[in-house]
Amino acid sequence: MRLLKVVVVLVILILAGLAGYAYFGDMSSDPREMRMPVELELGAQTAAPAAAPAPAPAPAATAAADGGDAAQTAATAEDAGAGQNDLD
Repeated sequence: MRLLKVVVVLVILILAGLAGYAYFGDMSSDPREMRMPVELELGAQTAAPAAAPAPAPAPAATAAADGGDAAQTAATAEDAGAGQNDLD
């Protein structure tokens, strides 16, 4: 029973020491200067957006017009979305 009390006291002291180190220890980061350009809109008129380009013909129609086979059409359709940014 006495050994259990010693273990419990040691665990409590270890946890208290760890919490003290977390709060009072020197764990601050070194300050760094960061500059970031910011564009401000101050009521000035902006240019109209550029016209959207004409949509490209569907891959299946292009492959069929070129006499391509079904494997080329499937590969073209599969690669059509490659490189698009999904974050927009």
